[in-house]
Amino acid sequence: MPSPESLTSGGDGAVRADLAAPSILGDFEALAGDLAGSPGALWKLAEPGRQLDANLVHLPPGQHVGTHAEPDLDVLLLVVAGDGILGTTGHALRLAKGTIAWLPHGSTRSLAAGDDGLSYLTVHQRRPGMRVKSRREATGADPG
Repeated sequence: MPSPESLTSGGDGAVRADLAAPSILGDFEALAGDLAGSPGALWKLAEPGRQLDANLVHLPPGQHVGTHAEPDLDVLLLVVAGDGILGTTGHALRLAKGTIAWLPHGSTRSLAAGDDGLSYLTVHQRRPGMRVKSRREATGADPG
């Protein structure tokens, strides 16, 4: 089994720039103290070069996220506080603290907070960044 140093150095002790180092992103217990705060995203994963996106979201009692579909990305949802309903095509699934739900790409869903509000963590693959395309790329036209 390779030593940790051999994984991070080029043999001469220099740290390899192509390896990202694990890091602590925060203290969930400290974030949890703010869960009853304002609605929306309380925390977002923002590390450069990441392949994932993650958000900690709070919905106050009675608030909801309307029906929508995510065509491209699977989403993992973990309820961290409160309760609510996950609406799907033809079903209403009860959400409670500790519930883990998989929202497959293409699925239609909605979220509604219960009497105690609903706080949840979502994790999904990061979307590629937007970039400006040339007219040829955008239309697929051959300039010749």
